[in-house]
Amino acid sequence: MLPRLLQGPLAAAPLPLPCRLAVARGIRAMSSAAPAPEPAQRSRRPLRGVVFDMDGTLTVPVIDFQAMYREVLGGDAAYAAARAAGGGSVDILHCIEGWAPDKQRHAYEVIARFEKEGLDRLQIMPGASELCGFLDSKRIRRGLITRNVKDAVDLFHQRFGMMFAPALSREFRPYKPDPAPLLHICSTWNIPPHEVIMVGDSLKDDVVCGKRAGAFTCLLDETGRYGPHDSLPEEVKPDFKVSSLTEVFTMLEENFDLAPANLTPASAESRI
Repeated sequence: MLPRLLQGPLAAAPLPLPCRLAVARGIRAMSSAAPAPEPAQRSRRPLRGVVFDMDGTLTVPVIDFQAMYREVLGGDAAYAAARAAGGGSVDILHCIEGWAPDKQRHAYEVIARFEKEGLDRLQIMPGASELCGFLDSKRIRRGLITRNVKDAVDLFHQRFGMMFAPALSREFRPYKPDPAPLLHICSTWNIPPHEVIMVGDSLKDDVVCGKRAGAFTCLLDETGRYGPHDSLPEEVKPDFKVSSLTEVFTMLEENFDLAPANLTPASAESRI
């Protein structure tokens, strides 16, 4: 049956048969040429970049941070006081920023020693290589932000052959959880933050950095230490929560439009 094209008094006068057939052919042609997208497709948001944390996200956590913090701060009592002041967590880099130069230099030497020991045991996180290959196949850009040193980032690139650009270490100031490094990466890519997702294993560093920048956020919680997703405070609650990098595949495909997009000249220059 042909659709009613006219309503009211004019509807009583039917179109001639040739006209009706032409209208029907036109409607069928439009329907077959441009089918309406499914509701799920319409709701998916474009994703053009993924920014990763390194330690504990792209690499298996090997640094004993609690032991490092105790040595830097001067023992169990000082460490407990710092935890209490930080609401249960310690931002060691923030703690030592205001120290005297000699004390600060010693603290950085301790941190560097622990990080060096960690580099000797550096291991890639299961699923990291496959995830990067998947993103490359979709022409989705990959960046990295870490509070570790540049030497650690360079070794990571060399050892595992996985390149991230830009890859920002703690030499870039201000570092996470300030949004500056993530905003810098978005600017370099010429991609708005709302088309980027930050993936990391720290609520206070990675998720807060992403939220402040206006990006999507995904918390990697391998051990379940943060509890159920719905139980997290709103100010640090990520958009997504996974227990492994392999779950990121499904999360991205179910929630984002991953159709390859043409790269702008500015973003193409920094792609590796």
